[in-house]
Amino acid sequence: MRLRCFCMETTKIAGVEVSRVGLGTWAIGGTEWGSVPEDVAIATILNAVERGINLIDTAPIYGRGRAEELIGKAMQQHGRREAFYIATKAGLDWNSRGVFANSTPDRLRRELEDSLRRLGTTYIDLYQVHWPDTLIPVEEVAAVLAEFVEAGKVRALGVSNFNVTQMEAFRSVVPLASDQPPYNIFEREIDAETLPWCAKNNVAVLTYSSLCRSLLGGRVHRGMKFGDSDIRAVDPKFQEPRFSQYMTAVERVTEFARKRFGKSTIELAARWVLDRPGVSVALWGARRPDQLDSIAGVMGWKLDADAMTEIDRIVAESVTNSIGPEYLTPLVREK
Repeated sequence: MRLRCFCMETTKIAGVEVSRVGLGTWAIGGTEWGSVPEDVAIATILNAVERGINLIDTAPIYGRGRAEELIGKAMQQHGRREAFYIATKAGLDWNSRGVFANSTPDRLRRELEDSLRRLGTTYIDLYQVHWPDTLIPVEEVAAVLAEFVEAGKVRALGVSNFNVTQMEAFRSVVPLASDQPPYNIFEREIDAETLPWCAKNNVAVLTYSSLCRSLLGGRVHRGMKFGDSDIRAVDPKFQEPRFSQYMTAVERVTEFARKRFGKSTIELAARWVLDRPGVSVALWGARRPDQLDSIAGVMGWKLDADAMTEIDRIVAESVTNSIGPEYLTPLVREK
């Protein structure tokens, strides 16, 4: 039985129409969120497309290439490459000591070819620099990526985790289509400069961690423990005493969502991101098809100014020791 496709909101990135909810595939990679059977992962990707999601966001670091391979297999099964808007990344390297930012020309050229091979495609819709490499000028990185566009292997370029100064440097060399920062009810660092700058300069904003590593997904509870292979085991938000503060905020947001809108926590949290000025796309992570079910409840309504103010009040009162996603920052590579 085919799913009935609800009315997915859309926007445009570099002139191409994309779904305002994108599938994030970090978890599907299977290394930081627990393993995912191949058939389940592929079914999740295809299920997302069936629901009207065409933007699939991935990266080589997700499962050390596994996520891209799974997307490639899903596209092959589906049969229509044009039904997918593939946004992948480059610029991270890893070894036994950890993960490092690496945007050297040789690394970028090798990563592009590896991603094309794993994805089983001749082009990438949106190619993003995953993290800034502080050891190489941004302009040099942009110049290398411009070669990929000229060669027809990449259709648009974006960045992730860049600040305004870095984005200005990037677009001084080549058009910048998008920025991908972390953003959710609890992590709002981009409000001050990034969102206004992107809106002013027609740069699409794709937010990751829209549900704050599932903290706003409705399944996390007080006292919950996470295995060593789970990224949340090292996330300061999930360590006491912060965890209890964030859970208090989640519980209050849950009650507010139910009473005010008849919505779940996850529906309100995603709607909050989509209704913020300047946000183009909210990425939604999923490991199984059923984890996409709540997306239907995100569409077709809006948060008004009073609701936004009340959510601000709940967070400010509940979380007195807030912290961002700084723990995700990669190491500086050796020169």
